Amino acid sequence: PQDEDGLVRGLSVLCNLANQLYYPCEHVAWAADAGIVRLGSQRWWTLSMALWAFSLLLGILRSLRILFQLRRKLQQHRGTSLPLSQKKMKAQVKAEVLSIVTDMADLSNAIHWLPPGFLWAGRFPPWLVGLLGTISSLIGIYQASKGGSSEA
Repeated sequence: PQDEDGLVRGLSVLCNLANQLYYPCEHVAWAADAGIVRLGSQRWWTLSMALWAFSLLLGILRSLRILFQLRRKLQQHRGTSLPLSQKKMKAQVKAEVLSIVTDMADLSNAIHWLPPGFLWAGRFPPWLVGLLGTISSLIGIYQASKGGSSEA
């Protein structure tokens, strides 16, 4: 849309690009593990995890940018009688916050699965990995049950 911020649009494009590169890398890694192709899978798994983490980081930055824009709009309309517009903006704020929480949980797990030595890679206990995955999944189920709309 023409009214969309250039930075939001750029972050969205980079996020889509990272996702489009992530999927083939993950499939090559899986195929190497399954013996379908004769390659070492570890490099492909690392590359796919790094691309996933990069995509999640871009998604977080995009949502933060949208939140700041919505905050500015809500402050500008404070005291005016635009209840429907403000209600939609508040619903979008909620959706973006949930998106950030989901992406942060997934990013924490993505970094955990990278090779040891990078931030906290390999240091999470199994219960924390499961908890973060469960949080992400439950938010995704909640958003899907609301139809994926900004009214979630």
